[in-house]
Amino acid sequence: MEPVKLGVISTAKIGTTKVIPAMQKSTGCSVHAIASRNPDAAKTAADALGVPKAYGSYEDMLADPEIEAVYNPLPNHLHVPLSIKAAEAGKHVLCEKPISFNAQEARQLIDARDNHGVVIAEAFMVRYHPQWIKARELVRSGAIGEVRVVQGTFSYMNRDPSDVRNKADIGGGALYDIGCYTIVSSRYIFGQEPVRAVSLIERDPDFCTDRLASALLEFPSGQALFVCSTQLVPYQRVQIFGTNGRIEVQIPFNAPHEEGCVIFCDDGSAQGDASARKIAFDAVDQYTLQADAFARAVRGVEPLEFPIEDAVKNMAVIDAVFRSAQTGDWENVAT
Repeated sequence: MEPVKLGVISTAKIGTTKVIPAMQKSTGCSVHAIASRNPDAAKTAADALGVPKAYGSYEDMLADPEIEAVYNPLPNHLHVPLSIKAAEAGKHVLCEKPISFNAQEARQLIDARDNHGVVIAEAFMVRYHPQWIKARELVRSGAIGEVRVVQGTFSYMNRDPSDVRNKADIGGGALYDIGCYTIVSSRYIFGQEPVRAVSLIERDPDFCTDRLASALLEFPSGQALFVCSTQLVPYQRVQIFGTNGRIEVQIPFNAPHEEGCVIFCDDGSAQGDASARKIAFDAVDQYTLQADAFARAVRGVEPLEFPIEDAVKNMAVIDAVFRSAQTGDWENVAT
């Protein structure tokens, strides 16, 4: 398969430190260009990463006929507008999560995809990691009985006022940044959509972003609970509870690519973790696996397992969580 020539919109840290190096290891993608509104920043990033082309504007890169697809790691408020511009230029799009501010905005990407005949995907790399694929296989095989609860925690400490994650007007805050992972993983494991949500949200008095969010999601066959925060001790963990056992995903979202990781499957026969069986995975880069899957979809080798419609559904859950924090009541998830 001929590698997809990819251009990166912006010199955002997630792109230059994690995703671009991972994509450069992909057999399906070739990172061909970087664009920034600052020409010097684009050239510096391109030189540092060994990328052939650097552009001083997004529009110039989108006009390059050699570029087949773009990766969009811009701040959240620019996800949909720039992804639509890329689609209009005939480019396929891999866009960072969360795909938009809300489900209504995300639906515009369905039209952009259909009108311009391109692939548009949301970059939830965790779904390509073998640990999550194995966890889902165990659930589907009945290894822990009927799944009734998925419990997730994701937090870090960040009080930097210049960080985009602490800017409310461009989509900062815990729920957009990391709560989306706890939501997408519960949907992934249940294989269902939640029907309603209830939540509590605490906002930073200076940034006005949600710095602490807790939510309960009701699924047709169980419940998901999560806590996410931008101002707590760094931590992440997911527990999947079934009628006959439990699966623990130890490093669910930032699985290290330089070393292996483990999950645990426990039948509950002993207290604590004494009866937990360790399942080990070799070191992989989930961003590379994501790039490979995106490239296969672009080349028509296989369709996306999670098309843009899935992104709309995830945003609908986020919408309900935000609404519940305002109303103080259960809110239906409406897609």
